[in-house]
This record gives sequence, C-alpha cells and structure tokens, in this order.
Amino acid sequence: MNQRLRITRLGCVAVTACIAIVAAVHASVPARAVNPQLQATRPQRIISLVPAVTEMLFALGAGSDVVAVSNYDKFPKEAAAKPKVGALIDPDFERMLSLRPDLVVVYESQSELIGRLGRVKVPVFHYRHAGLADITETITALGERIDRAADARTLVARIERDLDRIRQQVAGRPRPLTALIFGREPGTLRSLYASAGIGFMHDMLLVAGGADAFDDMKRQSLQVSTEVLLARKPEVIVDIHPSDLWRPDRAARERDVWRALPSLPAVRTGRVYLIVDDRLVVPGPRVAEAVRLIAQVLHPDVVK
Repeated sequence: MNQRLRITRLGCVAVTACIAIVAAVHASVPARAVNPQLQATRPQRIISLVPAVTEMLFALGAGSDVVAVSNYDKFPKEAAAKPKVGALIDPDFERMLSLRPDLVVVYESQSELIGRLGRVKVPVFHYRHAGLADITETITALGERIDRAADARTLVARIERDLDRIRQQVAGRPRPLTALIFGREPGTLRSLYASAGIGFMHDMLLVAGGADAFDDMKRQSLQVSTEVLLARKPEVIVDIHPSDLWRPDRAARERDVWRALPSLPAVRTGRVYLIVDDRLVVPGPRVAEAVRLIAQVLHPDVVK
C-alpha cells in the first residue's frame, strides 16, 4: 500500500496526526524561521502547508494575510475557503508561485520544496514539532516572524493557563494505563497506530491524567498488533478519529469493533472511548481543548 493510500485510510486529517508524526519522529527542535536576509518586512501573502500552523496564523489574527493553505486544512472555516496548494507529499510549486507569496510555511522534511523556494528567493518558515511544549514555542516563533509577538504571548499564556488548570484538576488522582489509538482500518482492529512514549499526543495524555501504555517506546507513533495490545493490558482505550461528519450509528459500530478483544481490561470494564474530534490530531492552538477532551473521559468526576 503506498503512502498516500495509507494516510487516507488512517483518516488522520492528512498532514495532521499521521503525517505530522511521521514528518517529525524524533524531532526535538521547534519551528524556526530561516533566510533571515529575506525577513525584513512583515509578510502579507502567506502560504501554509501545515494545518497546525494555519490555525496558529488565524488565532494570531493573521488570517487575512493567508493566501493559500494545504489540501487538508479544515479549520477555521475561513481557512478551508482559501485556495489549495497541495500538502506534505504533493506541494504544487507552480500554483504557489502564481500566488506571489512572501512567506511559505513548510514541513522541515520538505527539503526539495525548500530548495526550490530558496532558489526563487521566497522566504520559508520551517515547521518541526515534537512535544507539547513545541506547540507554544512554535506559536512564539511564528508570532515573532509575522510581527505579531504580543498576540503570540497572549495566546501562549492562555494555552498554558488552560493546561495548568487541567493539571491541577487531575493532580493526585490514579492514572489509568491508557492506549491512545489514532489510526486503524475502519470497522476493524487491523493496522492499529498508537501514540508512544514521546510526542505531543503522549504529552497530552499525561497532562490529562493518564499513564501511557507505550511509555517505554521512545517514538512518537507505533504500529501495534492486537497481540501487543493484549500484552500491554491497557485499562482505558481512547480511540480518536477526525470529525468527518460522523453519524451516531457509525460511531456505535466503530466502538463495537473493540468487542473482538473481550479479555482486554479496557473492554472488559467498558472503558473504551471513541472521540471524534479534529482537535486531538492537530498540534495547534486548540491543544488545551484537546487535552480536556481526554481528561473528561479519564477523570469525568473532576474534569467537566
């Protein structure tokens, strides 16, 4: 199965959870701007190939400066209406140039595109994420790059305040062993992808008051078999999916798929939670809201 089909099948809001994790596995450096000689002026025609950064741009009040986004941008609705110029594996270089950008947000791994943009002297902002802290570091760096540093400080302070509130609510409570599943074949337990011991999903789970069932695997993502999952014995399964207009009956069917593993502690005790929400797979400014969604199923008595 080729990479494009696998990404579609996993339904990771292409270039969000799955691509972002694959693009940044073992990354430890936050986003940064490059080509300093090309950064003298505030950009007014920005292209973003990274949905997380697109959300940041709009959250910082720079939405009107965005002239194009990736094929997979869905939030906010104003971003979804912008012209599309490809994504991680299929950027449309000619289309980008036709829009006369003065800044292009790219993935760190897009070396060929970065080289082509450099040759025509289009400034780029590299996106590379690892853990939860890198989200706010990226917002700070982006704010400085687009001359909205004060807005970035305000946004970062709000995110950190909201995360601290969740930490306080779950402090001292038992941490259930949790498997955070972000990809699988629809209707089956094949091709399971789980968050592992590093990365923003892992960090979200910890802040939400859970213990990661794959904490010892120092990777951002891990393809696991049902046999491995049974061996790990998670007390809770959090099965996350992007919000592609799911009907209640579809959610019920997908939740029932887990009944195929009746000996799994999470299944045996009825602690399998299917959450359909894009916020959980986009490492952007809505991350505190995503953490709260996880905390609400892990600790419903204290997190509302």
